[in-house]
Formats: sequence, C-alpha cells, structure tokens
Amino acid sequence: MGTDIDYAAAVIAISGKTSRGERIDTGGHALAARLTNADRSEYLLTGKVIAVCVSEKKGEQKIPRDYITLVPEHGVESDAHAGKWHRQVSLLAKSSVDSLQAKVDISLTPGVFAENILVDGLDLKTLPIGTQLEIADALLEVTQIGKECHSDCVIRQKAGDCVMPREGIFARVLIGGVVRSGDAVEVVG
Repeated sequence: MGTDIDYAAAVIAISGKTSRGERIDTGGHALAARLTNADRSEYLLTGKVIAVCVSEKKGEQKIPRDYITLVPEHGVESDAHAGKWHRQVSLLAKSSVDSLQAKVDISLTPGVFAENILVDGLDLKTLPIGTQLEIADALLEVTQIGKECHSDCVIRQKAGDCVMPREGIFARVLIGGVVRSGDAVEVVG
C-alpha cells in the first residue's frame, strides 16, 4: 500500500480491531502515525467468502455456485465479464447488501448485484486501488471501486436502488485458483 500510515489507515477503516479481536480506538487516526512495519503483523485484515457466483451473459444476475475458478489475467472461468481488462472479478461486502436489505421488501440473495464474490468482515469499498487480496490460493489486485450503473439494471428496477455502483469493487487476477464459500479473504498488500 505504500507507507506505514497508508497501511494503518486501511487497518483502521477496514477492521477497527487487531487480529486478537481487540478494538482500536483511533483517536482521530492518532494511531496511524504510530504504526511501523513491526506493528503490521499485529493487524490482520481478513474476511470470509459468503458466496461465489457466475453469469453466462452480461446484464444478468449471477447464480451461486459451489466454487469458481479464477484464471490469471482473465477472471472467473465461464463468467460473462471475464477477459483481458481491469474488471475481471467483482466483489461486494455483505454489509453493503445488508444495509439495502433493511430498506426493501424483496430478498437480496447472493449474486443479485452481479457480484462474483460476496465477502463478510471487510469493508471492501474502503480498500485503496492497488490493494492485493489473497483468497485461498488466488491473488487479486483491486482495480476499481464502484462503477456506472445501468439505468435499467434488474435489481434497481426491483428494489429501487443498487449498491454495486457505490460499494462494489473490481479486481484483476494475478494468481489463479479455486475459491469457495467459507474461504478466508486477506488483505496482503
């Protein structure tokens, strides 16, 4: 991420706690200025995969699968959005879905926002571009936060809102691998 302060700010924004579950009182980010490389091992930024999803056509909701295969510099095998570009994989935080679910009457199931990977425990929208995420044996690099929404997307029509344009993130695959529900997601760089 660059500097110790950048890393500390990400720790504070994403987890707010140490790897032992201790809460961090940032006191206006005063802690950020005091973190050094030696402190980094103290703070693990981790989450968990809730669901993995694929769609064969663009503009459709994705369907949950038992696993997905991430292909280097391509994306999710058999997914319509895969290819040699910067938005090979889409990720969304469960907290983003939960916040909208509290406001609507329809069920917001995994894949409804066309996310490939639904993650619990990380505030994905706060990750800086260039952040690397390790999921199982795969390594992803965040390339974009949010996107332009299609005015006629299915979820916006049904729910009146869509969180993906504001809170979804996109990544490219640096190292491939198989990803399943339950896998850990760790910020590694």
